[in-house]
Amino acid sequence: MTGNKDAAQQYEDRLNSGSSSSGMGAWLWHRAKPYTPPWIVTGAVGLAGAGANTVWADSPWAGVGLTLASVGLTAATWWAGKATGPQRRLHSAITVAAGSAWLTSAALSGPLTGPLPHLYLMGGATLALSWNIRQVMRSAAGETSGPDSDKGLLEKVGLARTKLKDVRVEPNRVTVPYELPAGELTNEDVSKSIPRIASALDVPTTAIRVQHDPDSARKGQFVIVPEDMLKTPTVWPGPYAPGESVAVPLRIGVYDDGSDLVLPLLDAIHMLIMGMTGSGKTEGALDVLFELLTRKDMVVWLADAAKAGQDFQPLIPAMDWAALDTPSAGAMVAAVQAVIPARTAWLRDHGYRAWEPAAAEPQTNPAHSCAASGACGCPGMPYLVAWMEEAAKLLRDLGDDVFTGIAQEARSAGVSLVVSMQRASGYQLSTDTRASLPAAMCFGVRGDDAGFALPEEVLDAGANPAAWGNKRKGYVYLVSAGVDEDLYANPARTFWTGPSGEYEKAAGWIVQQFAGVRPALDAVTSAAAEKAAGKLFADRRARAGAPAPAAAVPQQTGAQESAQEVARLVDPEDAELDATAELPSPEANTELPQAKPSTEEARELLDEMVRMLASVGPGTIAVRDLGPYLEQIGRDRSWVSKEMKRMAEEGRLAATGEAGVYRLIPALAGAAG
Repeated sequence: MTGNKDAAQQYEDRLNSGSSSSGMGAWLWHRAKPYTPPWIVTGAVGLAGAGANTVWADSPWAGVGLTLASVGLTAATWWAGKATGPQRRLHSAITVAAGSAWLTSAALSGPLTGPLPHLYLMGGATLALSWNIRQVMRSAAGETSGPDSDKGLLEKVGLARTKLKDVRVEPNRVTVPYELPAGELTNEDVSKSIPRIASALDVPTTAIRVQHDPDSARKGQFVIVPEDMLKTPTVWPGPYAPGESVAVPLRIGVYDDGSDLVLPLLDAIHMLIMGMTGSGKTEGALDVLFELLTRKDMVVWLADAAKAGQDFQPLIPAMDWAALDTPSAGAMVAAVQAVIPARTAWLRDHGYRAWEPAAAEPQTNPAHSCAASGACGCPGMPYLVAWMEEAAKLLRDLGDDVFTGIAQEARSAGVSLVVSMQRASGYQLSTDTRASLPAAMCFGVRGDDAGFALPEEVLDAGANPAAWGNKRKGYVYLVSAGVDEDLYANPARTFWTGPSGEYEKAAGWIVQQFAGVRPALDAVTSAAAEKAAGKLFADRRARAGAPAPAAAVPQQTGAQESAQEVARLVDPEDAELDATAELPSPEANTELPQAKPSTEEARELLDEMVRMLASVGPGTIAVRDLGPYLEQIGRDRSWVSKEMKRMAEEGRLAATGEAGVYRLIPALAGAAG
């Protein structure tokens, strides 16, 4: 971490300065000048020894003074070299000690006495040459040794007086422990300096990350990855643990050091997948689904009302439920809400505090039995993943807190919620829901959007998905329980599932190869889901399936075509009415007509009906559900429909996306109109 160009330039400047002579001798002198200072100092020491001898040759006090001066000068040199590298410090101290010792001896005994002249010639020349060699090495390599080499850079980036410790060099990775000056800087200052360090080293900001010491506010280590090893995508290598439990982590990509990017789903529980258009978010989703659909105890529900499952069509046959329109997606949300208590009750009755792989097997263990005597033999309950793709549309239709209850309550029910969207801002996803999604995969984003998915400490450590945007498809940061925290700020890249033809081939292989591995949905979850979603769940496979072949479609008669034309003009809320039924004759009603309730009275009656249905219903209410009460309210279906729309606008009901069907908000459903 030093300025090689600066050192080389200084060296060249010294060579090219101060000489106007010509000829070979002048050129040699010009080249030799930078190396003359050690020899000049050596000569000066010799002259100083001879001169001192003429003054202090017969003075014992001079001997004491010179000895003390030699020791003091050596100690001062050692102390002054504290801020430099250990090599320079030791070299300087030895040079001063040797020179001052010879000077003292020469002053007291004479420079030509005994071995002193030989020591002067050999020792002086050796020390001078050692400094010349050091200068040649430093000038040629641009190296100033150890922490001294980094002093200028650290001062430039605002980390002056920072100590760098033992550097560990690995293939394409340099780890540099640091220690900041006490009371002057903190790890936060290091995080803020990352862009400047990257600029000084001429590497992208994502190549530098900081790992803080959890036991210290001023210690940690820099991790520098100078070469981006993720530029070339890695083709999906196949399932990581085919036929195994979902408890085995999912392998979905590689880190920049070549190690596997794995997602421990049972530790992550719920996950947010976020990234802008073109960032590779769909590729990452496919990698996760490829893994899920090869496991023996996993069931997948997918809701994609925004794009009707466009990116997942080849995988839909392997999914238990694919909700590809708004009514089905809304029904899936209601179904997930309904299955949580049912699954929790089953797990509780079988002695499980939370879902574990044994819960997916037949219950032959007496310790996990709902029977009083011995094993109950109940069928198992597979793990359930509810995947909400392009969830922004669902949130707009159902409300930004629609997933909050699911995320908060599903932890122990063997249900994971995956919310995939481009931007998880507070305008789209409630703060409570986002806080309940502990794991995140953040692909490239714009500006400060990464803060919606990644914790602040991960961003401080150097994670910067905004540096990629949609220019690095598949680049991702993964934050999850079960993943080493030191890897949170490490860039990774999800596997590439190949061009469209290869992707369809791989997806088809998964659908066929693991058809016998994937479990069927358990009866407990199925019953709760059907109660909440009705035919949208019961007919889920037909709704998501491919259309029948043209040869199998019967030809329509003219009467059938006419009936279909009329059906298209019918209000969806009246679709179940029989238009051919005869109207009752006026004479049929022999009772005296009752007074029609006023508008306020009718609204009060409607509120009562809503409260009643809220207490016993499946979580949604339709205009048709109030048909039996129209006479009591004294209004027709049209009036009730308008009133329910008004209640939805006031926030007392929430639209589901299905005509005439609303989701109840229990706290507000019975409020006065």
